[in-house]
Amino acid sequence: MMIYTHLFAFFVLVFCTSCVEQKKTDLPKDTINYTIKDTVTSYGPNRMVRNVKQDRNGNILFAASRGGVFRYDGKSFTNIASKIGPRRYWDVLEDRRGNLWFATSDSGVYHYNGKIFTHFTIRQGLVNNRIGKIYEDKAGTIWFGTGGGISRFDPSRAGGKSFRNFTMKDGLSNNDINTIMEDKTGKIWFGTRGEACFYNGKTFTVFRNKDGKAFNNVWSIIEDKKGSIWLGSNDGLWRYDGRTITKVSNRGASAMIEDQKGNIWTTGAVNPNGVGTWKLLRYDQKSLYNEKPTVTEIMSIEGPGMLCGILEANDGSIWFGALGSISGVFRYDGKTITDFRRKVDQK
Repeated sequence: MMIYTHLFAFFVLVFCTSCVEQKKTDLPKDTINYTIKDTVTSYGPNRMVRNVKQDRNGNILFAASRGGVFRYDGKSFTNIASKIGPRRYWDVLEDRRGNLWFATSDSGVYHYNGKIFTHFTIRQGLVNNRIGKIYEDKAGTIWFGTGGGISRFDPSRAGGKSFRNFTMKDGLSNNDINTIMEDKTGKIWFGTRGEACFYNGKTFTVFRNKDGKAFNNVWSIIEDKKGSIWLGSNDGLWRYDGRTITKVSNRGASAMIEDQKGNIWTTGAVNPNGVGTWKLLRYDQKSLYNEKPTVTEIMSIEGPGMLCGILEANDGSIWFGALGSISGVFRYDGKTITDFRRKVDQK
């Protein structure tokens, strides 16, 4: 376990809930075509890292607010957004076609095909320029969770030049989206600053427990190998097996993943208000469905502050971001936490 102190103030994006499709919007061109000369360093970003992903070649991708979007190839870090300029980068995704998408909380979305950046904003059809989440479903459709609704981009339709938007005017309970996930049945789940919901392709349904109570301020949703849906919020961690909803923990769960062995990893605040200590936890696969699963604390930081997106890399290592006085990206190899903020091997 590793303790860090004096972290930065807490802030969360979230969003979703019940609806019909809006008219699609054709996109005027807004491209940035220039010779890319990326910035390469031996150390990682020292700005807040909100999300961590992996590309098809095994490189680790980081969205660092005001710092850029970084790619780590195992030896060096490349800021692949250096020519765009300072933006509040919030998420990054490599789609199945090999294109990169950069979400920002202040200037829409950037699409990068390896040569040209295309900039999407409300002018091109996005419902809002504050983007907190990018998600690609099994059909290759790209979903954007924004501060003003959901935007869906289908590259296979109209030459990939249109968005379809969903907002509270269409029945959504809240326009501020934090997380998006498609389950094995094809339903798209949304965590929102209001009530969590799922979309079956026609309508949105608010997800409720047996008492009719909705799940509010959900930050993370995943589906495990058994097909159970896990939801994390400030108030705790829940599991839905298709029939029964079980509260697994009272500890908050902000970011969440299931690793290759079936363990569940979460970052979250100890206190429901999100202020104070934040922890990186691992829920052991062997006891996961027990009344009291075994939980291992990997890292703790004294707040106010935040541990952000989690990724399991191909080699089984766990990567995660942070904000505040230790803003940056970290890797846990099962024994040691490596801090990449200043030099590659700083422990």
